[in-house]
Amino acid sequence: MAIVVYEKRTCTTCRKLAALLTEQGVDFETVEYHVEGLTSDELRSLVAKTGVPVRELLRMRENGARDLASADDEAVIAAMAERPELLQRPIVRNGDRAVLARPVERVLEIL
Repeated sequence: MAIVVYEKRTCTTCRKLAALLTEQGVDFETVEYHVEGLTSDELRSLVAKTGVPVRELLRMRENGARDLASADDEAVIAAMAERPELLQRPIVRNGDRAVLARPVERVLEIL
């Protein structure tokens, strides 16, 4: 099963994660979700694989994120689908598991 990293190429943490994976000899694919976007279904699936509430994946420093902190899950997912910058990064998926790699060493939990 392929390791997939959902990232923003200009993100310092994303670059640190790529370096760690490369050091570990792990092959991975990247999805630049800021460019490509993710559908609501893709987001639901990704959130489910993390096992954390969708609100924990909100990037709180983005405009409007705090307004979503008390919204229901579907409203948060819809907002993330419309505005990809609301999704925390990097998220790493390995099969049926995923983790928000903050700090980047958290990726080791699913390798």
